[in-house]
Amino acid sequence: TVLLLAATRETMGQCTALGQTAATAFPVCGTSTFKQETVPICTNGIIPTLCPAGVTYSDINPYWYKFTCFRSGTLGFLITPTNLSDDYDWQLFDVTGQNPGNVYSNPSLIVSGNWSGNPGVTGTASSGSGSTNCAGYGYPNKNAMPDLVEGHNYLLMISHFTQTQSGYSLAFAGGTASITDTIPPAIQSASPSCDGTRLQIVLNKRMQCSSLAPDGSDFILSSAVPGVTLINVSSDCSGFDMDTITAVLSGSLPPGNYTLAAQTGTDQNTILDNCGAAIPVGQSAPFTMTTPQPSLLDSLTPPGCVPDTLRLVFDKPILCSSIAADGSDFLVQGSSPVTVSGASGQCDADGLSYSVLIRLSAPIRTAGNFRLYLRAGSDGNTLINECGLATPAGSLPFATGDTVSAALLTGVVKYGCRTDTIAYGYPPVNGVDRWTWTFSGGGSSSLENPPGQLYTVFGPEWARLVVSNGYCTDSTQVNIVLNNGIKAVFETDNILCPTDRAGFADSSTGIIDSYEWDFGDGTVDHERDPPGHLFPQTGEETNYAVMLIVGDSLGCYDTAVHRINVLRSCYIAVPSAFTPNGDGLNDYLYPLNAYKADNLVFRVFNRNGMQLFGTTTWTQKWDGTFDGHPEPAGTYVWMLQYTDRDTGKHYFLKGTSILIR
Repeated sequence: TVLLLAATRETMGQCTALGQTAATAFPVCGTSTFKQETVPICTNGIIPTLCPAGVTYSDINPYWYKFTCFRSGTLGFLITPTNLSDDYDWQLFDVTGQNPGNVYSNPSLIVSGNWSGNPGVTGTASSGSGSTNCAGYGYPNKNAMPDLVEGHNYLLMISHFTQTQSGYSLAFAGGTASITDTIPPAIQSASPSCDGTRLQIVLNKRMQCSSLAPDGSDFILSSAVPGVTLINVSSDCSGFDMDTITAVLSGSLPPGNYTLAAQTGTDQNTILDNCGAAIPVGQSAPFTMTTPQPSLLDSLTPPGCVPDTLRLVFDKPILCSSIAADGSDFLVQGSSPVTVSGASGQCDADGLSYSVLIRLSAPIRTAGNFRLYLRAGSDGNTLINECGLATPAGSLPFATGDTVSAALLTGVVKYGCRTDTIAYGYPPVNGVDRWTWTFSGGGSSSLENPPGQLYTVFGPEWARLVVSNGYCTDSTQVNIVLNNGIKAVFETDNILCPTDRAGFADSSTGIIDSYEWDFGDGTVDHERDPPGHLFPQTGEETNYAVMLIVGDSLGCYDTAVHRINVLRSCYIAVPSAFTPNGDGLNDYLYPLNAYKADNLVFRVFNRNGMQLFGTTTWTQKWDGTFDGHPEPAGTYVWMLQYTDRDTGKHYFLKGTSILIR
C-alpha cells in the first residue's frame, strides 16, 4: 500500500452498501470462514493510523466486521485474496463504549494494523512481527497476534487497495482468544402493548436479521384468545443484526397470562444468532397482559469513555411527543456538576420509542457516582407511555470512569557492556486495570509492570502501550535510543619503510572516555589521535601488533588490532642476476623494495632490442619467459623509471641482468 493520491480519491464514490461503513459492520464469530465475493469501489475517507506522519491513509474499498471478545487472549486471522496478486490492508480497533464512527478521528482506538504494499495473504499469525506495519513494500504482510480483552468490542476494517472488485475470504484461527459467543440464543422476554395489539420481543443477544420470517411464523402464542395470532413482525435492521422485534397481532389480547414460543418459520428455520446457532423450537418466554400501567424507569445503558450522552431504556414504548426537547424532564446530580442540554427518542413510524437519548452540555471526564432524576419538564409532564400514562418521578444510578493516558508509562534504562535492560511500568492511576504492551523485537505483556526487556544489539528501540480502565482507552509509543555501545576502530599503514612514521586515524564509535594505544614495541599512548610513531630500526623486517583499547564511563571496553610490517629496506634496486628454476630463491627479475615508487614503468629487452616484458606494477615480475616459452641463459637489458613518493624526484635507470639456467 502506498499513499492514495487525492486525484484518485475524488473519482471514488462514498460507501453506501451494508458492511462498508463502521456503523453497519458485519457481525462475525470464530466458527466459520467469511467469504466476500466482490468489493464495490468506494471510500469513506482518511483514517488515522499509528504510522509516521506525512503519509495519508484511506479506507479504500472497505468492508467492516464487528465482534466481541468472550475470552481474553491473542487474535489470529488471515485475509486471503481471491486473486493472490491483489493488495489487501486492514486495521483493528477497540470500540468498547465508543460510537463506531470515532474510528475516523480517535487513533487511541487502534489495536493493530497492516498497510504493507505486498500482495497476497495478510493478517496476524505467530510468525508475524510488530503491531503496525505501514505503507510500502519493505513491511511484512503479517503482524504479531494482538491481545484482546474479555468483554471488549472490536471493529476490523479490511481495505482492498488494488482497484478491482475481486473478493477475499476471512478466517479466524491460531489465537488463544475466543470471539465465539457460547451463550445459547433465546427469547429473553415478550411485552404486550397497552392495547394488547402488539408484542415487543426482546432477544437475549443480537441475532441475524435475515433469519426473521416477516410473516411472524417464527413465533406462536400459547394460551391465546381464539382468533388472535401473529400476523407480521418487524425489527430495526439497518445493519445485519437485531435484538428487538415488534410483532403485530390480528386482534387485542385481554388481560391474562400468555406464553410466546419459538417455532420453525416459513423460511425453514427459527431465529439464528450471528454464529448460526438457532433458538430451539419450543423455547419460550411468559408474559402477562394487564390493565394498562405507567412505564417505570427501567435502566441506563452503561456510559462509555467521556460520555456526553446518556441512554435511558424502557420495557414499554414512550410517546416521543412527551419528551421535552430541552431535556428539562431530567436532572443529573453526583460527584461533579452535570447539566442536561437536551433529550430525544429513537422514534418509529407511530411516534414511539423504547429509549431516550439525554444530551449533556459537556462530557463527564472524571470518575464519579451519579444519579439521573426524572421530573416534570417544561412541557408540564414526565414521560408518557403509549397508553397515555405518565412515568412516575424517580431516579437511576450510574457511574463514570476517569480518562486515561498511556503517556504516563515509565521506562528506566539499565546500561550494561554487552546487554542493556529497559524496565517499563505504569503508575496505579485513573483506575487503569488493563495493560497491553508490545515491544520492538516482538515481545508483549499484559502486566502493569512487565518483565525487563533485554537488548544485546544497541540502537533505537520502542515500546507501545494500550491502557484501559473499562471506560476509556488510550495508547502511546515511547522511543528509546540505546547509545552506550562502543566499538574500537582505527586505520593505519600496513607496510612501513624503516624510517617512516606510522600514522593512526581513530574512527571508534560510541561515547568513549578513554583511549589506550599499545604499539607492540613496548610503548603506549593515551591520546585519541596519537602522533606519528617511529618503530625501532632493527635491520631486519619486523612485524608489530598495534592495539587500541577504548573505554566508557560504565567500565566497558572494546579492542581493535592491526598488524604493521616494518621493512628491512626500501632501497629500490634491480638484481644483477636471477635463476628462474622454481626453487623459490631469486626466481624472478623485478625492482626490489619499490614501495614508494609512483608512476613506475619496468621493461626487459633481449640483445636484439626486442621487449620481452613490461609492467607498471612493481610486484609483477618477469619469470624469464616470452609467449610462454623459456628464454635462453644470457644477458638481458632492463629499464626502470619512477617518481619517488617522498621527494617527488623522477628517476630513469637502466642496466643488465644475467639469466642463469
